[in-house]
Amino acid sequence: MRISEAERFLGVSDDTVRRWTENGTLSPAKDDSGRLAVSALELAQLARDQDQLPEDPARVSSSARNRFVGLVIGITADKVMAHVELQCGPFRVVSLMSSEAVRDLGLELGSVATAVVKATTVIIETPQGKSIL
Repeated sequence: MRISEAERFLGVSDDTVRRWTENGTLSPAKDDSGRLAVSALELAQLARDQDQLPEDPARVSSSARNRFVGLVIGITADKVMAHVELQCGPFRVVSLMSSEAVRDLGLELGSVATAVVKATTVIIETPQGKSIL
């Protein structure tokens, strides 16, 4: 995986990824065109090891494992329904809920909130014809 791709996946600068290849945090490699690259598996392991999400303010026990703590960055509401956007690290999570729920939760721009996802179906996609180092 090229450095420019790695930086996007980790949410850091290309300089940071290059420093990690220089100090041994990531093993440097060359892609087919001779550009600096890193192993996608090694990058995934680094992302998992450096995962430092904010503490979930709910502090509740739950069977849902997919919890995304973030900041409310958008609310569009009418009398009945609302469209709420959270920025959870590098991820944008959107929820449709009742306007009453927005009021009851006290959601406003900049609020800390947790998106909880409990689904039996999760679709995973990959780009076709693209190999990653």
